[in-house]
Amino acid sequence: MASNLNYLDPSLLPLEDKLQAYLQAEKELQRAVAESASLSHPAPQPDATSGPAADAAAHSGTAPTSDGVFEQRPPTGSYDQAGDEMHEQLQNLRDDLETLRRDIINMLPVRDEWIKVNLGYGPSRVGAFQETDTSAGASAEAGAEPTYQLRVVI
Repeated sequence: MASNLNYLDPSLLPLEDKLQAYLQAEKELQRAVAESASLSHPAPQPDATSGPAADAAAHSGTAPTSDGVFEQRPPTGSYDQAGDEMHEQLQNLRDDLETLRRDIINMLPVRDEWIKVNLGYGPSRVGAFQETDTSAGASAEAGAEPTYQLRVVI
């Protein structure tokens, strides 16, 4: 029975904390990617060619936007920074995730093996497994350090 409880080892607490941060960063990146996609592909708006907004536009000579509100143009020389900010935020999240991934791989006691950890759901597993590259370029760089893929099973 004691062998089944080795995932509760207190020496694994720093690794578990780092894994929790990694999983949270993955969720934040997924949310940011979804938000970025929704900003670049906005939902279709109802047509404002009829109704009270269209009647008001006919009398004033300006066209309402699709939501029935009159359009305000930005001042000359300004531009929408939302796209640039979203791109920068995504890059920062990817960089943070890569840093956490490297830290976790360095904290693991072994490679190419599963380690049991406690992520709050019972025994979970984490491991760093060597990526196998079958391309011709990999054989030319035989002295290169192997790359590892982080895998987490909750």
